Amino acid sequence: MALNPFFLQGSPGEQRLIQNLINEQLQIYGVEITYIPRKFVNKTSIIEEVQSSKFDDNFLLEAYVNTYEGYSGAGDIMTKFGVSLKDEVTLTISQERFTDFIAPFLDPSDYELGSRPREGDLIFFPLGSRLFEVKFVEHEQPFYQLGKNYVYQLQCELFEYEDEVIDTGLDIIDSEVEDQGFITTLNLVGSGATATASATLAPAQSGYLNSLTILNDGSGYTSLPTVFISTSRSATGVNASAVAITTERNGVFSIKELVLTNAGAGYTVAPDISIIGGGGSGAIATCGLTTSGRGVISYTVTAEGSGYTTQPTVTIAGPSGAGTTATASVVVDVGNAKVSSIRPVNPGVGYTVAPTVTIGDPNIITGRGNYLLNDLIVGQTSHTEARVKSWDADTKVLKISNVGIGSTVNGFIPGEEVRIQIGIDAGTGHRSYKTIFVPSSDKTTVIGISTTVLTGVNTTGLTVGAAVSAIDNVIGLGVTIIGIGNSQITIADPSINTGVTTTSISIGTTSFVAYNVRQYQQEDIYDAYSDNDEFELEADNIIDFAETNPFGTY
Repeated sequence: MALNPFFLQGSPGEQRLIQNLINEQLQIYGVEITYIPRKFVNKTSIIEEVQSSKFDDNFLLEAYVNTYEGYSGAGDIMTKFGVSLKDEVTLTISQERFTDFIAPFLDPSDYELGSRPREGDLIFFPLGSRLFEVKFVEHEQPFYQLGKNYVYQLQCELFEYEDEVIDTGLDIIDSEVEDQGFITTLNLVGSGATATASATLAPAQSGYLNSLTILNDGSGYTSLPTVFISTSRSATGVNASAVAITTERNGVFSIKELVLTNAGAGYTVAPDISIIGGGGSGAIATCGLTTSGRGVISYTVTAEGSGYTTQPTVTIAGPSGAGTTATASVVVDVGNAKVSSIRPVNPGVGYTVAPTVTIGDPNIITGRGNYLLNDLIVGQTSHTEARVKSWDADTKVLKISNVGIGSTVNGFIPGEEVRIQIGIDAGTGHRSYKTIFVPSSDKTTVIGISTTVLTGVNTTGLTVGAAVSAIDNVIGLGVTIIGIGNSQITIADPSINTGVTTTSISIGTTSFVAYNVRQYQQEDIYDAYSDNDEFELEADNIIDFAETNPFGTY
């Protein structure tokens, strides 16, 4: 039998009254939470595993705390990994308030389900300043009062951070996870200085080594062997010296090359060369000798410089007359970003005075700008992406997380430049990067303001395309020079305040916020429990599975 049509199961007016009463009660007796919807950044296509998530929106919302007597759940549990917090809280929010004030702002292209609260979303609970994750959304309790549902019950558990990007713009929330997650370290080059060196010539008519030749590369070298060169028999002679460089081919370690560190002096016959130690044997080498004329037998680094993350070029001036120009190679201490030594490759011949030695500039002379929490940084060579955790401008240490998530890159490369990405051009797919204004020291002047024309400017040395610094209430950010005349320049955009008659601006250029990588430390040295590598090394010293299984074979 059909329902009696003369008795309503809930008219729209009654439902509206119930919803209004619920909204009012939540605003009176509730607490103000911050609702943070989850955005999927990267997913695997096979099993739909979410590799990275981002939380970059926030919405204030009133909620009633159902568990008013305290947190529910398992509480604090002692595990083998430390104390685990399993606090839970149940919150009630208005369906209407979510539908009207949150759902319209959730872009369907970014959020898989934006019409209601979703499991995985976050709640910032102000009582205790804690982040909770929504584990279950109950939308049918109370069960259809007057034929409709009015609230969502959110069952939430204390959030366990796993490298998600939390960038809501609210410091009280973002700082909650600043020191959590797997954090690696980029040691950056803040400023650089060019290294210098001097050359030492062999004494007049003195025999010196001009080459080293390997006759047999030997085998079994697990470490660097020592190269012994017999001593010079001349009273004014200099003993030659060299180092060995090993290589590995198909599991066999051998000598790759011998490199002179000092070509020596006073040799009348080719000296004997012995290669000893390093766990291997069988290597044999000989040398070439120059007995007439003078060449560069050694180099002295007079200033180590700074900012060297890759090997620079080194140029040796040629002899004044006939002869052969010397060549050399630079050894860089990448850990300290300095030039440690210069080695003769070919001492040359025909020199009468010590030649000038010119070492190339470091990768970067001056780093620019600062990194902020959650900035997206990109390595310009490796194209590795990561998120900034913290930046120490004094020590140039950048803590990062989410390194290369969703890609196949292996990490940052020493020497590459690291910039801050601010967007991707939809048409070309090219990245855009954060820039800062770098003023020229000699181009600060008093000018007049008249629409897009700046008068009274010393235009010497200015070029079209140069940037003009921003001035509060006068010139907007990112203005560039589009025309140059007599004592005036024309800028791309009108001045903000045309009533200003005189002020001071700086003429300069716009440069990327960027530093170069000196060293990338892939281990998390900040986590007190990240000792797995140490445990594994200790275990390898006790039981070596590489040779045989100590427990037998079956």
